[in-house]
Amino acid sequence: MSLHDDLTAVQRCLDDLVRSVARLEQHVGSGLDIRRVRTDADHLRDSVALLKEAAPALPPKPRPEMVSIPDTPYDRSLWTDADDEGLGASDRRAP
Repeated sequence: MSLHDDLTAVQRCLDDLVRSVARLEQHVGSGLDIRRVRTDADHLRDSVALLKEAAPALPPKPRPEMVSIPDTPYDRSLWTDADDEGLGASDRRAP
């Protein structure tokens, strides 16, 4: 995995953590302890976002080379031993 992939994975996990803490807060109420956990999770998510912005950018992927296909017909001798898809060989009958 690249650095960018690792940071994205951490960011997704922290997003899941923040959602889980919100669900937990609905069950236990908004006491001091759960507010501290929510604040810590939010700080971690913000810190990872800053780290992701500061990470070196990935080099752009090279574009694939364009291949031109001519409009001229193919040589028919290329297909002499080929079967027609779904029809079988031209010299045999279908069952």
